[in-house]
Amino acid sequence: MRRAVLATTGISALVVTLLALKPHQLPALVGAPPRSPLASSSSPPTPGSTPSGKPSGTGTYTGDPIDTQYGTVQVAATLTSGKLTAVRVLQAPDQNGRDQQIASYALPRLTQEALGAQSAHIDAVSGASYTSQGYMQSLQSALDQAHA
Repeated sequence: MRRAVLATTGISALVVTLLALKPHQLPALVGAPPRSPLASSSSPPTPGSTPSGKPSGTGTYTGDPIDTQYGTVQVAATLTSGKLTAVRVLQAPDQNGRDQQIASYALPRLTQEALGAQSAHIDAVSGASYTSQGYMQSLQSALDQAHA
């Protein structure tokens, strides 16, 4: 009887502790300053930007290459009349079969999310945290160029 009470108490304490924990940010990506666009190129910003910073024309902007634990992620964003219409992946982790499998699963979902949200503020794909963070940072840098 005593063992049952102790086991139940211990399990309850463990469950409460686990529920109280908050998810943490990826240490390699938190507060990382954006990389300078040394190797990236973009089309010149379209003339006629509105005062709010939203571009009114069409252009393709290449995001900064973002180094992650598993490889570099880089995207190019196409805007038409200030609306995000396409995201093309230029670089993705592909060192081994597992990296390729994760990229082939995650990148189309990230692109679909970005087009739906019209921004880089999207949810990460489960199982592809580093790739997701690199994708979002590169996309944000491309969008920042478009709004400059």
